Amino acid sequence: MALWAGRFSKEINEGVNAFNSSISFDARMYKQDIMGSLAHAKMLCQQDIIDQKSYEEIVTGLNKILTDINNGDLLFDPVAEDIHMFIESELTKLYPISGKKLHTARSRNDQVALDLRLYSRDEIEEIKEMLVTLINVLIEQANEHLETIMCGYTHLQRAQPITFAHHLMAYSEMFYRDITRLDDILKRVNISPLGCGALATTTYPIDRYFVAEQLHMNDISMNSLDGVSDRDYAIELANALAIIMMHLSRFSEEVILWCSWEFKYVELDDAYATGSSIMPQKKNPDIAELVRGKSARVIQHVPGLLTMMKGLPLAYNKDMQEDKEALFDCIDQVKLCLPVFTDMIKTMRVNKTKMREAAAKGFINATDCADYLVKHGKAFRDAYKVTGQLVAYCIEHDQVLETLDLDIYQQYDPTFNDDIFDAISLDTCVNNRTVVGGPSPTSVKITINSMKERLSDYAK
Repeated sequence: MALWAGRFSKEINEGVNAFNSSISFDARMYKQDIMGSLAHAKMLCQQDIIDQKSYEEIVTGLNKILTDINNGDLLFDPVAEDIHMFIESELTKLYPISGKKLHTARSRNDQVALDLRLYSRDEIEEIKEMLVTLINVLIEQANEHLETIMCGYTHLQRAQPITFAHHLMAYSEMFYRDITRLDDILKRVNISPLGCGALATTTYPIDRYFVAEQLHMNDISMNSLDGVSDRDYAIELANALAIIMMHLSRFSEEVILWCSWEFKYVELDDAYATGSSIMPQKKNPDIAELVRGKSARVIQHVPGLLTMMKGLPLAYNKDMQEDKEALFDCIDQVKLCLPVFTDMIKTMRVNKTKMREAAAKGFINATDCADYLVKHGKAFRDAYKVTGQLVAYCIEHDQVLETLDLDIYQQYDPTFNDDIFDAISLDTCVNNRTVVGGPSPTSVKITINSMKERLSDYAK
């Protein structure tokens, strides 16, 4: 019989019970549920709402349940309505009198709100660690390729010369923002709703701050209606996870391009690629493609959560049960993708020659050619026009700027001199971009050191 069955004259319909039940997915919060119950029981005893003997039996029982679940000696009952009722039911089997006292001054509304916050807090910390690991791998790769010249692109067209290190460190900035975004969300996650009750707190003399302190939470929710019905943090977290997946997807798209025959910038380790069932020459970037595909799966949960919440009156509504599967799937997919993606990047081989060859053929030093004229007194727009004419000449005559004779340059502008060839060499183009945040080895080293310093805040 359900623990709430006193109001009802008959058992709930079997189909309705299955429809209503959430234990199939909220069972994963058992540790957080027990943690919250232990803190709640300690507060009840401290406030003389339950006696010492009852408290000790509750603690003993909850710890046994936790141990038995961890060891596989206690399996979740699929008939149970949710993880909260399952644990309370198991507790009352062990201690029939004391177990029934645990729920004093508490509702499942504030209980589930607490559990989801504690679970989110734990998962945020794990995901942050994974992001730090990924950034460190990017730093390792960047250090190896400080002078590996490649094309920088806009509109997927060759634009200006950069280094592979510079390109990799762009992603490190994205993933670092993801960490700080999770940090910011954590401030709003780590608020205790316990004590809000069903919606209007309780008449018992509870100490909500004590419970929050026991659970290492920063504060308590200051309005009981909001405390049980707030899911902003879940939506924020889902959104942050969607942004992580978007970043991974962008990176995956580039990896997919880079390892194609058309680019051949990188080759994936055999452990992170697959073959074809019919075409023996194929080496497919399946890991990157799956990450790119899973990004859509995570992203779609954000509008789903927003839509689920948008029409709900205060306070708790059963619709909110739908928050968990969406948020849990976001968490699961990010935790699934990050480690395998990190290893894929760590083990890929970079084709420096191919990168440089592509950089040499795309007129990506045209801006530097224009800058050469500007440094010799020309207005930029005039220099821009002259360089454009030179590029047009090169295309028509199947040449590049580096192979043009000086007299051709001087036909378009007599300002050009022998030093133009040094000015437009790829190495010069990259090495002279020493502005902080730029692609020169000197600048990228500064970026790497900056990132290492920022990551030191997350060192264990």
